[in-house]
Amino acid sequence: MANRMCILPALLLFFSFVGQGICQCTVDNITVAQTQTGELVQQKTEWNVTVTNTCYCSQLEVKLLCDGFQTVETVNPSIMVKSGAECLINNGLPLYPSTSISFTYAWATWFPFVPLSSQTACS
Repeated sequence: MANRMCILPALLLFFSFVGQGICQCTVDNITVAQTQTGELVQQKTEWNVTVTNTCYCSQLEVKLLCDGFQTVETVNPSIMVKSGAECLINNGLPLYPSTSISFTYAWATWFPFVPLSSQTACS
């Protein structure tokens, strides 16, 4: 009986650590890939950007570092909005596990978007 009394707290402690480790998603789980579309817009190369959540939890308020970003093509504001040096993705709504969202822009060269921050939502 005494052994069972010791095992129960140990199991609870173990599962509390395991539970905390299950959702340790970070901004590192946000990837950005770019490819040329083959189109020109106002004599500028068009680029397709795909932002992917590789985490097994949803991530919201995904922001990319985009200081200096320029485009001659309008980006759908429900997909990406630039504010200062940050770009908010998907209006801050969740990027669900293993899903992507894409947008296009046109400029002479590709822009190095860098994942800046996000919030994790596990259920």
